[in-house]
Amino acid sequence: MEEVKVVGLKDGALEIALSGDIDLGNAEAFYQAVASAYKQTPADILFDCEKLAFIDSTTLGTFVKILKTLKSDGRKMKLTGLQAKIKKLFVICSLDTIMEIA
Repeated sequence: MEEVKVVGLKDGALEIALSGDIDLGNAEAFYQAVASAYKQTPADILFDCEKLAFIDSTTLGTFVKILKTLKSDGRKMKLTGLQAKIKKLFVICSLDTIMEIA
């Protein structure tokens, strides 16, 4: 999936760069790509969202699903580089209170 690029370990966290649009049409592929990378390298996950242009509510749910998996394993998740319009979605849905957004 070209919207998801596993960068590798960075400061003990699995860095995953997101780009383009992630929505209903590819949210499951996004989840599978992240789950596969996490299974191979169990670690905290750092999402680099600098090139992420669009997400929808399905994608928000996918982030929550990923976070639940990580938390059950004692891991953390962090999103960095969110564009203002995307960050606003996380804030409106109060997801900024359950996941780290830098």
